Amino acid sequence: DSEDSVSELREWRPAIYRKCTDTLWLLLFFLFWAGLMFITGYAVMAGAAERLVLGYDSFGNICGKKNTPVKGAPLSGQDMTNKKYVFFLNSCNLEMQSLKISSLSLCVSSCPQEQLNSLEDLQSFARNNGSCLCVYNLNISSYTVSPKAAELCPTLPVPPSKSFPLFNRCVPQNPECYSKYASVLISMVNEMDVFHRILSGILAGRDTVIGLSVLALAFSFVVVLTFRFIRTLLVHTLIALVVFGLLFVSGVLWWLYYDYRKDPSTELETEKENVKFLLGYAIFSTIVTVVLLSLMLVLRKRLQFTVQLFRIVGKIIGRIPFLLFQPLWTFLFLTVFWVFWVAVLLSLGTAGAAQTTSGGQVEYRALSGICYMAWYHFIGLIWTSEFILACQQMAIAGAVVTCYFNRNKNSPPPCPVLSSISILFCYHLGTAVKGSFLITILRIPRIVLLYLYSILKQKESTCAKCLFKCCICWFWCQENCLRYFNQYAYTTTAINGTNFCTSAKDAVSILAKNSAKLASITCFGDFILFLGKVFVVCFTVFGGLMAFNYHRELQAWVVPLLLVGFFAYLMSHSFLSVFEVTADAMFLCFAIDMETNDGSAEKPYFMDQELLTFVSQSNKLTEGQNQRSMRPFQGNEDGMELQPMV
Repeated sequence: DSEDSVSELREWRPAIYRKCTDTLWLLLFFLFWAGLMFITGYAVMAGAAERLVLGYDSFGNICGKKNTPVKGAPLSGQDMTNKKYVFFLNSCNLEMQSLKISSLSLCVSSCPQEQLNSLEDLQSFARNNGSCLCVYNLNISSYTVSPKAAELCPTLPVPPSKSFPLFNRCVPQNPECYSKYASVLISMVNEMDVFHRILSGILAGRDTVIGLSVLALAFSFVVVLTFRFIRTLLVHTLIALVVFGLLFVSGVLWWLYYDYRKDPSTELETEKENVKFLLGYAIFSTIVTVVLLSLMLVLRKRLQFTVQLFRIVGKIIGRIPFLLFQPLWTFLFLTVFWVFWVAVLLSLGTAGAAQTTSGGQVEYRALSGICYMAWYHFIGLIWTSEFILACQQMAIAGAVVTCYFNRNKNSPPPCPVLSSISILFCYHLGTAVKGSFLITILRIPRIVLLYLYSILKQKESTCAKCLFKCCICWFWCQENCLRYFNQYAYTTTAINGTNFCTSAKDAVSILAKNSAKLASITCFGDFILFLGKVFVVCFTVFGGLMAFNYHRELQAWVVPLLLVGFFAYLMSHSFLSVFEVTADAMFLCFAIDMETNDGSAEKPYFMDQELLTFVSQSNKLTEGQNQRSMRPFQGNEDGMELQPMV
């Protein structure tokens, strides 16, 4: 009995070890999210994102909304719903003191369109337009009789002004006043932290960003349908559209860069950053265009085999039609998380304590530790996004594995997607957490290096620049290699039920034996999928360029455009990863099937004849040799043998 118990313990030891490691990784993830929840609560309590765009008066009231009172400020806590513009009482003689404008400011419902020369004109303007230009505690009827009217009302004469589009300020139109006002405003914006300028740009273009994100979703869905019902003509059409999109977007970027650089009104730091980013976008787009066009020219002969590959993948997806809807759930979770992340970021960037000064005025002082919270919050963005994508990959891989290792191809297992998701949440969440954490660990140093490079690029030597770029490139290569092996590790976990490390070791063993064969098959298929992602990004970015180019007001629109491009790539990757993960999982199952079975009556293959014929023909084309059997796929007898779950 003791020997039996010992043998049973040895059999259960791997399962116990896997369960413990998965639990520890889940606990680590939950603890990390507890920190994110603390930052969220802190940002909600201490932040006010509306101050970035809506503006606020000297008494702590945010224009355009109902406010809460500030202790020690009797004029705070007023309802400014109909008063959306900030008006400075001394707009012709503004001065900057520690990023603060010295003049008293008020929230008004409209800016004076004509010059007001006397207190009577101020009184008449208030009665006719409902916009009071004097301090709130001074009644309209007292404008001309109160002895304090000269202190509580704007300096006369009041120049005509118009509302400024982004910051909702009343900008004087008198040439002399405008030059002084603009110089102070330029100094204030240029001295603002880049972090706050980015937040201002995101808030200002939020409607455009949302519209472009919906456009990216629509493009992604169209490309998915194209690959599902793919034909040779559709592939040629897609390639032609990608070529047109790359050339057109590159041309538009260079044209916009030249147009903005020659614009004599480019004075603000945000506008100068727009020009710099446009140059970077144009150079990057041109390089990508040249590289992709060269690859298309080299790989054009494998187009017919790519069509056959997607027909086989489409056949598997046809047996599991709900795989096409899996990215919708991923998109929903990513959208909810991204909205939550941006909302917390905006609140965190405006976190400040309201402090009263002499005269009942209010100032907002930045709180300490915000920078460290922002970095922690940024790590949460990377890790959580990668975790959601890893869960999608595992769910798709599990459904494909269940369908592949099914003897009766005409009767697929019931609800393989739901079964795969349930197994993921019950047993393999720790594997997804660990895989996404490893990618996060490799991405953080690259982001830190990019941040340091942007700070020190004006002071460092040429050798240091080259070293920084080499390190950044090395981390990028490591991240992409890890992402590639993670995908196969997730598939091996779905086959064997082992933990992440064991699955990764087994996947590397299989790939090492069959790398030449599998790489030649999936290489061009992955390239066509990448072209689909490029198609979505190109036309979404083009729409963004056209939308933002018509709004050349004071805003860092290149950052929202970069955010839209990243979001479009993320959405297209989420949708097209169905085909990518399905193809990779299918060929990994194929390699395991060839190792564990020999096609005899005792050990028949799980694959169908169409897949076997396709792999054989593809290898013949790649190697340029005579016909051969599929025996090279058989591994050595001493290697590890994976046992597929039927």
